[in-house]
Amino acid sequence: MTPWLAAARAVGVEIAGRHADDVDARGRFPAEAISALKEHALLGLLVPASEGGPGAGIADIVAICHELGRHCASTAMIYAMHQIQVACIVRHAGGNPWLRAFLRRLASEQLLLASATSEAGVGGDVRSSVCALDERRGRFTLTKQAPVISYAEPCDAILVTARRTPQSPASDQMLAVVLRTDADLQVREVWNTLGMRGTCSNGYSLAAEGEIAQILQAPYADISAQTMLPTSHLVWGALWLGIAGEALSRARAFVRAEAKRKPGASPIGAARLAEAMGELQSMKGELLACLREYEAAAGSGDALSGLPFALAMNNLKMLSSRKVVSIVGQAMLICGLEGYRNDSAFSIGRLLRDAHSAVVMVSNDRIVANNAGLALALRDDPGLLA
Repeated sequence: MTPWLAAARAVGVEIAGRHADDVDARGRFPAEAISALKEHALLGLLVPASEGGPGAGIADIVAICHELGRHCASTAMIYAMHQIQVACIVRHAGGNPWLRAFLRRLASEQLLLASATSEAGVGGDVRSSVCALDERRGRFTLTKQAPVISYAEPCDAILVTARRTPQSPASDQMLAVVLRTDADLQVREVWNTLGMRGTCSNGYSLAAEGEIAQILQAPYADISAQTMLPTSHLVWGALWLGIAGEALSRARAFVRAEAKRKPGASPIGAARLAEAMGELQSMKGELLACLREYEAAAGSGDALSGLPFALAMNNLKMLSSRKVVSIVGQAMLICGLEGYRNDSAFSIGRLLRDAHSAVVMVSNDRIVANNAGLALALRDDPGLLA
């Protein structure tokens, strides 16, 4: 176990897990857990050594998201979404002095990054924008109607997608780093949801400005395909695996308690537990296979933008998001009324509600439609080990 994972486990057990029910009940930002992650310098793990960071890899982030997901899904999701943004800057900053200096700040000050990619008026398509960057005298302004910006108020910066210019088509997008101090946020819709309540993903009217140097020069299409989408599916899959694993841990404890209470009898739920454990193992295998595929392709923009890679990552999201709901649901059935209760040591309720967020975070229906187009364009590859 790396020191980073050990620190994340301590935060999960001692802080995130202890406050998880209150975070969920009140729909509040998990300030204690995020503060502890900052104290352990876990927010800047991906920042390379050349910019003052530890230069950790995506596997380290995936492991931490999995660990945090066992204790507080909202904390894990915030950490995951933050690291997605960091990965985009690390990979696509190029030689931009402003962005390099920002990475150094991120590592030293443990800045928290949020994201504003969704927008009203585009039908949920994050690869289209209504808002545009208006550049004048070395600075830009933008105004965006965002249905969701997670933890926007306590963050330190927001990565915002917008059209390259007011005259650009909707798909010609860029990604800008907006400092929280340069962003005016007006709440449009309050986040009152079934699960993932602590992410505080309100809807906002966002008005922002900054220097031209704060815009990543790579087209957002490349950033999305090569970094944002695959990283998202990996870290989300990891935290969903954590939720599923915790649910089965409680189910296993319940079965053991029943076996002790009724010695000699066949434990109720044992067969169902074994079946769910197999599903969990399959979910883990899919995640690890895609993680290795991403690590193998990381040095090649062509590989990361290729159709087989996109299909693999899209399928990981769909399969993981379905399996977490199935596995946690099986845990609920195993624990019965004790799993259904909110005041039980075997309670599954919060885990089940958080699990259901998985299929609506980037709608599976939209991914299926995208995969349909990719599958038609893909060439046959009959080789087993190719």
